[in-house]
Amino acid sequence: MADPNPFLPVSQPLQPTYTSLPDGTHPSGSPPTHCIPSKKLLLGIFSGLVMVFLFVALIGNRNGSQLNIYPQQDENVVSLASPTETAKPETLRPISRGKSAGVSEKANLISGGSESSTDQYPWNNSMLSWQRTAFHFQPEKNWMNDPNGPLFYKGWYHFFYQYNPNAAVWGDIVWGHAVSRDLIHWLHLPLAMVADQWYDQNGVWTGSATILPDGKIVMLYTGSTNESVQVQNLAYPADPNDPLLLDWVKYSGNPVLVPPPGIDTKDFRDPTTAWYTSEGKWRISIGSKIGKTGIALIYDTEDFINYKLQPQALHGVPGTGMWECVDFYPVSRTSQNGVDTSATGPEVKHVVKASLDDDRHDYYALGTYNEVTSTWTPDNPEIDVGIGLRYDYGIFYASKTFYDQNKGRRVLWGWIGESDSEVADVKKGWASLQGIPRTVTLDTKTGSNLLQWPVEEVESLRLRSNEFNKVEVKPGSVVPLDLDAATQLDIVAEFELDKKALEKTAESNEEFSCTTSHGARHRNALGPFGLLVLADDSLVEQTPVYFYVQKSNGTLKTFFCTDQSRSSAANDVNKQIYGNFVPVLEGEKFTLRVLVDHSIIESFAQGGRTTISSRVYPTRAIYGSAKLFLFNNAIEADVTASLKIWQMNSAFIRPYPNTR
Repeated sequence: MADPNPFLPVSQPLQPTYTSLPDGTHPSGSPPTHCIPSKKLLLGIFSGLVMVFLFVALIGNRNGSQLNIYPQQDENVVSLASPTETAKPETLRPISRGKSAGVSEKANLISGGSESSTDQYPWNNSMLSWQRTAFHFQPEKNWMNDPNGPLFYKGWYHFFYQYNPNAAVWGDIVWGHAVSRDLIHWLHLPLAMVADQWYDQNGVWTGSATILPDGKIVMLYTGSTNESVQVQNLAYPADPNDPLLLDWVKYSGNPVLVPPPGIDTKDFRDPTTAWYTSEGKWRISIGSKIGKTGIALIYDTEDFINYKLQPQALHGVPGTGMWECVDFYPVSRTSQNGVDTSATGPEVKHVVKASLDDDRHDYYALGTYNEVTSTWTPDNPEIDVGIGLRYDYGIFYASKTFYDQNKGRRVLWGWIGESDSEVADVKKGWASLQGIPRTVTLDTKTGSNLLQWPVEEVESLRLRSNEFNKVEVKPGSVVPLDLDAATQLDIVAEFELDKKALEKTAESNEEFSCTTSHGARHRNALGPFGLLVLADDSLVEQTPVYFYVQKSNGTLKTFFCTDQSRSSAANDVNKQIYGNFVPVLEGEKFTLRVLVDHSIIESFAQGGRTTISSRVYPTRAIYGSAKLFLFNNAIEADVTASLKIWQMNSAFIRPYPNTR
């Protein structure tokens, strides 16, 4: 039975200001759409106009690509951003599957623009079956994208996700649902919410969960209406005593928020988890844009039904386009523990993250939150949201964090899409997966970036291990590593460059970029060096994960890259080269961790300062033919490598028995 008092005192719902149905009728129980605006609504409109005028003024006063209200860059802060890495290369896309609906491009990235049958690689069932992962979360079949509303409740981790129950391509979006005791082994539950109301008829889109102090759950999500207007809706568990949260009730007064004046009806989506203010109100952010300025709108509420738009946005960056899947949360400056979303004060920094509709990457920045003005200021404007740091330099999008009160940590989920062809996805019957959940903390050594690391529970899948200590890898050489199998691995490795070679190596003024280089074939005195993952014996297929080191001005500058250019003999898959600068501090070795799980490679450099997620689709380096090698393609320097490599068990991901 539904809770008659689901969260906070109920007042009158917000009335939509657009025609909700083409024929002018109204669904049963829905409020009329043509009515005299209330004072509350007029106040909201006025606030919206104030916000629009403010941003017009800010954009008009901008200096170059930066808003002039920001502080100057601190030259003493170690930065992950490299000027050669900030340019966004053009992305090749197949036919659009999302833009007309007002959502980011949801079709798969492929290496060419053609989808004709003559351009398709002749995949067989054995190859396609190998691609399915063993310990990453996936539905049993069909399409999945954004993570939604993750939370821990009554002993269970809950994971909701954007799901198409009808096909392996984007469309017909509803909320899938799964539960776990440990974030690794998952039980599929019935669909949590489906598109059965006028306000979400064209899709039950992304949303977030908020757990109130009394333990009740509020779920806000974006609905695409019968006219493809993006509105915000409220839902809550039908039975709060049910630890599995099988049934959800949509609030009868939905939508609770509609696009404010000055915001396009297709640019208003993805509400965040709410945080509590010192005034006793809850505050949320919603992604949008004004012109080409991506913004995070701010709303205050006392009951999650009535909202007040704040006159200033949380933040905005010119030239970044639509911000979707905005996230906002604090990280401790002194501890590796996570902190509650409502935490403020001098002991925390605040993270603003946005998924950029224009390039499908997740960008973040660290800064200071002013609760009084409801605004956030970046520590370093040169690496502001959308122009600086990314969570991941491979395929990783629409991510969402939650505070795990069970273990006192902040956990990050991210959607990792396919980069093969849709034809292949339809043939294999599924598309997309979720990255291994990651803990997120502040890098207290640099103070300028986050650290991401796989949750500790994934180590429970480790089986037998192999150790290789101080393996010397000469310049231009490849060293095979003797393993029983190389398809499901957890690799921890460290590398040291020969000190004499470092001393005598001449300095270089090379402008290097992982993405525009020739990959692991691009040589200099000190690199590249690293691993060849999912390689066959002949090295026709291989995916190098590596460091590239430059000596300049008496210091070393290090890049961390993944080269997909030779990952597959197939012609219909993406073969980009990914990567970015990674800080390697005085006295540190070059360290990396790599999770290999069939068609996904997740790589973490220097404790998670820089991460890269890759989807690869080999045709030869599969099953028992997949091998692992060390390599050193430097011209002058020897490399010494030490590794510990675990074979990984499969996770139990299956339907929950007897849910009805």
